Amino acid sequence: MALTLEEARRMGWLLLKGVLRFTFMVLNNLVAIPSYVFYLILLQPLRLLDSPTFWYIEGVMFKWLLAMVSSWGWSAGYTVMEWGDDVRPITEDEAMVIVNHQSTGDVCTLMMCLQDKGTVVRKMLWLMDHIFKYTNFGLVSLIHGDFFIRQGKAHRDQQLVLLKDHLDKYYHSRDRKWIVLFPEGGFLRKRRETSQLYSKKNNLPFLTHVTLPRIGATQVILKTLCPQQENGSFAGAEETRAASKPKGLQWVIDVTIAYSRARPMDIQTWILAYRSPAVTHVHYRIYPIKDVPLETEPLTNWLYQRFVEKEALLAHFYETGAFPPPKGQHEAQPKEMTLDPKWLLLVQSFAFASGYFWYNVLQYFYYCFF
Repeated sequence: MALTLEEARRMGWLLLKGVLRFTFMVLNNLVAIPSYVFYLILLQPLRLLDSPTFWYIEGVMFKWLLAMVSSWGWSAGYTVMEWGDDVRPITEDEAMVIVNHQSTGDVCTLMMCLQDKGTVVRKMLWLMDHIFKYTNFGLVSLIHGDFFIRQGKAHRDQQLVLLKDHLDKYYHSRDRKWIVLFPEGGFLRKRRETSQLYSKKNNLPFLTHVTLPRIGATQVILKTLCPQQENGSFAGAEETRAASKPKGLQWVIDVTIAYSRARPMDIQTWILAYRSPAVTHVHYRIYPIKDVPLETEPLTNWLYQRFVEKEALLAHFYETGAFPPPKGQHEAQPKEMTLDPKWLLLVQSFAFASGYFWYNVLQYFYYCFF
């Protein structure tokens, strides 16, 4: 069937817009990421003399880099609506964030919606699939101290040991606060069938909008970062302060991401903007760490229950277009997350100015030595 003139114009505009956006984002990466690396190389003496200040500066630049990624989606009209508990009062506390995983857009969504949550972005630690180490942002995450985990039974035990060592080495020394992980261990579309077969075989909840989570990384994080009492349970904030020890994790933040019409957003969409402006919905639920069990079986049941709740939340959302209200309320009150365009412009300007500066520095040394 032949295209109409209007359809041809629309396709031409989408193609042109995609090319322009892709070109801009390639340039954005070429100036921002090397600048981040060169600044940190320049600041290595500070790392030796005053490590906390060094990691403070690194965290600020890391937040700016994530803000640039957020601006890609925001400029295309991809916004976020927030529901559920207000996480702002606990942004300075240590927390483990568990998120359902549907696509690469989940990470972009979190980058956007956490931008206005105090110091969270610059002090957070991500757990992500090892394949991300080889992307354009992999070097940044490696320097920041994120952990790249390999999936599969062949690597599972070794990866959990490496995760514990990584947390012991980097989490407190770099003043991290929130640690983000996707317990499902993969995208929904890739794991759903396997998860449902496992559920049927073991008489477990049958899930459609999420998959059964894996317990390993969650348990390692809890055992490593939570202060424990002698009986093996997690110590609350009062016990921790009384013992004059680091607080450790104080909360588990259960984040549920829902996409309009159940169509997940991916990173290609954020870059090329070939989909119409859309709202992604993010639901928060906060649990005190003292309510989280430690032993394997109770923790497994607790985590399964969280994903059963996610299933119910998503089913309600896809049926009604809204998350259900909290208990005792008749209607949920969402809040639109906004980004300051002036601040985004300032961050982008600094990135391109830095790129120009380092280009001239490298050019100078090239002429000096060659």
